[in-house]
Amino acid sequence: MKKFRYLKISKTKKLRYLVNYYKKKLYIIFLPGFMSDIGGKKPIAFNNYAKKNKLGFLAIEYSGHGKSSGEFIRGNISKWSNDVKNSIKKIVKKNSFILIGSSMGAWISLNQFKHFKNQIKGFVGIGSAPEFLERLMWKKFPKKIRQEIMSKGISIIKHGDPSNKQKQYEYPVTYQLIKDGRKNKVLSKKISLRINVTMFHGQKDEAVPVSFSRKVLALFTNAKKRIVVVKNGDHSLSNKKSMNRITSELDRIVKNIF
Repeated sequence: MKKFRYLKISKTKKLRYLVNYYKKKLYIIFLPGFMSDIGGKKPIAFNNYAKKNKLGFLAIEYSGHGKSSGEFIRGNISKWSNDVKNSIKKIVKKNSFILIGSSMGAWISLNQFKHFKNQIKGFVGIGSAPEFLERLMWKKFPKKIRQEIMSKGISIIKHGDPSNKQKQYEYPVTYQLIKDGRKNKVLSKKISLRINVTMFHGQKDEAVPVSFSRKVLALFTNAKKRIVVVKNGDHSLSNKKSMNRITSELDRIVKNIF
């Protein structure tokens, strides 16, 4: 039975999280994607893996996501990265950890290396999407949408199959989110840690090209690096077969640490 908790950041701000607490253990930290929560298959599977292997675990819901407080439209990469930094400091404390970043979560993960380089012992990316706001959204938006975002400060973007309501969703994109993304460039910064870094990416990912995972690997100058392109895999890679591959790789990384 999963038990969610809430971390009080301030009088008006609290973040929902899932934790498997150990005082002196290696932790697995899962960071979800854009507009995702921590009630899905991936955080639950990683939590179960951590429990089975007597490891610490933490999954964080950024402000404005899921059941955490705050409005999504007021959030951005800087704020969500701070949510994670503060949560790690208060919950994981000085323990070592492996980061698992899904989609935008990989971008947020890369922002943690400057704060916790002595504690990070491994990094796994799933459909990694660093700098997606500029490279995959802004540059590809029609001129009309870009003008609307600049003049009104926001636009509701419709995505998916118009003929199938179940496969169609919409999300708000604010100008402040786009501008903040430009301040959080990570793909030109080298990371020299000697850790295991593995990128998983679906061959049929329609949201983020596989090249993004390759760009992430290129940042690590001294790491043991590998990329796993999942045949017929989608963006989320949350089906049982994909999750088994990811947890097997996690197992390999954990064993290499000890």
